[in-house]
Amino acid sequence: METLQKIALIFTIIGALNWGLIGIMDFDLVATLFGDMSFLARIIYTIVGICGIINIGIFFKHFKEER
Repeated sequence: METLQKIALIFTIIGALNWGLIGIMDFDLVATLFGDMSFLARIIYTIVGICGIINIGIFFKHFKEER
């Protein structure tokens, strides 16, 4: 499970960088590379979203260990 969480964290970081580019420069890297809401872009967005959900587990695991 640790490997899955590391992969999820990498995708989440990529997604966060993309959102940073959107917020700062109004530039969507995923849409530029794969087309605006193309099938492939939607898959990338979905993967990043799923990885974010997986990373919620990391947060709660860490929070539980601190108690």
